[in-house]
Amino acid sequence: MKYRLFLPVVLVLMLTGVSVLFFSHTPPAPPAKPNIVFIIADDLGWGDLSSYGATDLKTPHIDSLMRAGLRFTHFYANSPVCSPSRAALLSGQWPERMGVPGVIRDVASDSWGYLAPGPLLPTYLQKAGYHTALMGKWHLGLETPNTPNERGFQEFYGFLGDMMDDYYTKLRNNHHFMRHNRQTIDPPGHATDVFTDGAVTYLNSRKGNAKPFFLYLAYNAPHNPLQPPAEWLEWVQKREPNIDPTRAKLVALIEHMDANIGRLLATLKANRQLENTLIVFTSDNGGWGPGKANNGPHRAFKGTMYEGGILIPAGVAWAGHIQPGRISDEPLQLSDWMPTFLEITGQKITTPIDGKSFLTLLTHNSRNEEVAVFRQRPLFFIRREGTDTFKGLTTQAVRLGDWKLLQANPFSPYELYNLKDDPKEATNLAGQEKAKANELTLLLMNHIQQSGSVPWQSGK
Repeated sequence: MKYRLFLPVVLVLMLTGVSVLFFSHTPPAPPAKPNIVFIIADDLGWGDLSSYGATDLKTPHIDSLMRAGLRFTHFYANSPVCSPSRAALLSGQWPERMGVPGVIRDVASDSWGYLAPGPLLPTYLQKAGYHTALMGKWHLGLETPNTPNERGFQEFYGFLGDMMDDYYTKLRNNHHFMRHNRQTIDPPGHATDVFTDGAVTYLNSRKGNAKPFFLYLAYNAPHNPLQPPAEWLEWVQKREPNIDPTRAKLVALIEHMDANIGRLLATLKANRQLENTLIVFTSDNGGWGPGKANNGPHRAFKGTMYEGGILIPAGVAWAGHIQPGRISDEPLQLSDWMPTFLEITGQKITTPIDGKSFLTLLTHNSRNEEVAVFRQRPLFFIRREGTDTFKGLTTQAVRLGDWKLLQANPFSPYELYNLKDDPKEATNLAGQEKAKANELTLLLMNHIQQSGSVPWQSGK
């Protein structure tokens, strides 16, 4: 497949403040197995979209997606950092059960996960008749047997590693991790443009093909370094003259990504693929504090077990199946997407799974008993890390109903919050609600026991 960089026409619309309407309220009914496009940003804060209340940035194309379907207010990552959330998304399991409790890095002494064997989402979708592609960030392994082509993606054009030290050179610790399938590549241009170019080229290659496709588009934006194209930063600074300089870079990086998503949506529409495509947009964890991210009214940032570290923006559109303009406050997690997609495509799950399909929430205004299932189940969160604060240990959290138990670091006592009464997690009730704290502590201990049998190192 040949990829080249080109200037998206959608940028002109973005610069003029015009949002392109990509979705119709009365499209033709799609086939039983829709195309699936899953777009995930990297470290995008809950409040860093205009559809989630941001006033200093403009994201018209992502917002159009949110309006075209169902927007979630209480969607969670499975971890406050990258690799575990991606492992959960693609496996439907708690990340530690996939051997990924922490970030996988190219430095072995600071790598805290090793992806376990077993079928992932793209493998299941291939069995359902899909062609599968990943464009962008992988972050679940740097070498065999854990490269994208070996774990279910028939087409890969992207980045194996954790982060780029520069959006233009695309190097990490002076190593090249850009690949087209198994071939090392060095495409010119900003990474956000390059990944979108790959996605657009892929969509064009599937035009007119009756075989459904699964496109996983994983941007590394707006992860640090905060390095938007110069013209985007200049535009934000002119429009928002009083903006913090660091915040301006983050906003420009997000708006540049939004314009590229507009280009993707325009391609789907031009190819007549949009009418039978289910599209998701989300993030892998909360926004990064030093980058001046906006996590809305929630406490703290990426890396923490507070709501600001694990609540993420999320929306899904599926023309003819999901009523436009709906909002859901059900507590869901990234690990729930896989069973949802497998139910949509009629695939039976052959491995243990922790996520739960929420297809009925997508396609119906759910009944009380359906909602209760999601509100009464426990949600678990984990992060293993090697910094001086963590020393190779984990922090964990569990949410059950309105209650949440968490550790701020591996050496601190558990904290307990009632999210209904105290959504900003300002009042620790662990000393007052001892019975509830004990209940959630036992629940978390049992979870740790069950998950502890999976190795998180390669054994080399």
